[in-house]
Amino acid sequence: MKKLTTAAYLKLFLHAQLQGREGLRHIADDVLCKAFQRELGLKSISAAQLSRKHNQVDPELLQQLFERLVKRILTTCPTPAARNKIKIIDSTTVALCLQKYKWATFRKTKAGIKLHMRLAFVGDQDVMPEKATITNAKKNDRTQLDELTDEPGFTYVFDRGYMDYSAFDRYGENNISFVTRLKNNACIEPIEFLEVPQESYVSEDVIVRVGSPQKKMKHLLRVVQTQDSQGNLLFLVTNRLDLTCDEISDMYRSRWAIETFFKWMKQHLRIKHFHGQSDRAVHNQVWIALIAFCLLLLVKLETKVNHSLLQLTRWLTKLLWQSYAQWLSRMKQKPSRLSKGRRRREIMIVTMNHSADLI
Repeated sequence: MKKLTTAAYLKLFLHAQLQGREGLRHIADDVLCKAFQRELGLKSISAAQLSRKHNQVDPELLQQLFERLVKRILTTCPTPAARNKIKIIDSTTVALCLQKYKWATFRKTKAGIKLHMRLAFVGDQDVMPEKATITNAKKNDRTQLDELTDEPGFTYVFDRGYMDYSAFDRYGENNISFVTRLKNNACIEPIEFLEVPQESYVSEDVIVRVGSPQKKMKHLLRVVQTQDSQGNLLFLVTNRLDLTCDEISDMYRSRWAIETFFKWMKQHLRIKHFHGQSDRAVHNQVWIALIAFCLLLLVKLETKVNHSLLQLTRWLTKLLWQSYAQWLSRMKQKPSRLSKGRRRREIMIVTMNHSADLI
């Protein structure tokens, strides 16, 4: 029996991700396929071998592969200039069984990990995880902020869980911009009230100094008061003094993209049932899921098709061992009619394009 190489391991687990395999024995049984044997250079594999390899592979290796795919995607498909400078940051928690994953500290009765992500727009309508870190769920979001806001010249959009006045002062010195939501108990001192256009859905625009009397920020910020889609008041804080108040509001509304991505990821990527209980096995499976997403997105962008990633996945599942030409031919077929979901998405794209043009 040949040794299970890292390349073969990656192909096996990417295949398991695609096919939704629930256990190591299911993954081992996939090697009974002759075409898969030729691809792997293996005639058989055991669940025990898979388990050992899954716990031996260094997660940093898979993270580096993910980051290389991200660079290739960004090179392959230039992003429209208006969206190229916006990065969205947020986190999502994956719950785990405390008895099996005691290392994943979270709460007294629950374990979990937290995925911290920076999302970027690619092409005209797609988004992708551009950078990611994995921590125990107990870890505060603020601890990952510096890791995810490491490039100057961009505007980072995130929620109030990342509020850090010291970091915001550093941003003012390092050409890093941000838009976030102010906490309810924030201490603010109004400095100058700016004029709000009559047709604007912004109700107030103020230059402020943020912080308590004992510890105030050095740099002035700007607070924009607006409403969300349910009519609730939002107090947005930013160091972008050069944009209009409506442009600031539209930037924060672009956060919907990461909420949609997290929902899609939890529904369609296999990160709920894990093939190992160690931290290394769990982290490896998350990186493999993100690699699978990037590979699918890369195919979509390079072939310039408009079908959803989920539809491309369905066709790949059925045509995996057929020629690439068959899959490409199927992808190139235009839908016979627009579904309600596709029509809604196209309306949303038009809205996003309009907002992006303003920015």
